[in-house]
Amino acid sequence: MRILGVDPGLTRCGVGVIDVDDRRQGRFVAVHVLRTPAESSLAERLVSLETQLIELFDLYHPTDVALERVFSQHNVRTAMGTAQASAVALMTACKRGIEVHSYTPTEVKAAVTGTGRADKTQITTMVTRLLKLDTPPKPADAADALALALCHAWKGAGKSRIAAHMANANTDRSSLAATS
Repeated sequence: MRILGVDPGLTRCGVGVIDVDDRRQGRFVAVHVLRTPAESSLAERLVSLETQLIELFDLYHPTDVALERVFSQHNVRTAMGTAQASAVALMTACKRGIEVHSYTPTEVKAAVTGTGRADKTQITTMVTRLLKLDTPPKPADAADALALALCHAWKGAGKSRIAAHMANANTDRSSLAATS
């Protein structure tokens, strides 16, 4: 499985890519921080973000996308930019038939560090250790994107397997009922 994690943002959008084996161990593939110029119009920034995301989707061919769930912030302008960038990532994945899995910042922090109250330094430290990186990913948006991908590898992959198992079990029961 190849997971593309997206930490959405209009000024800086973190994108982390990992491969996950059948034991749910993550292996670092790449990390990028996409930027859009603040002096450009909103429409131009969104198109630029989409273009950059398309290039990464085409380069890495993810099977899954993990996206940070937008939550209420005190700064409405920041929340709007995050929501708009999130929508662009969601749309880019959807156009390719890739399901998007959303996680709250607290879920990501807890999955990667063991506590939902971890700070940026703790997240970066754990991502560096878990992916066996020589140097910490910078800026924080890069580490956050990799943390999202790891969170999905551990939480989302398990949920997907359970859902697939349950679907197979229901199909098996339906087949048995039909033959009885």
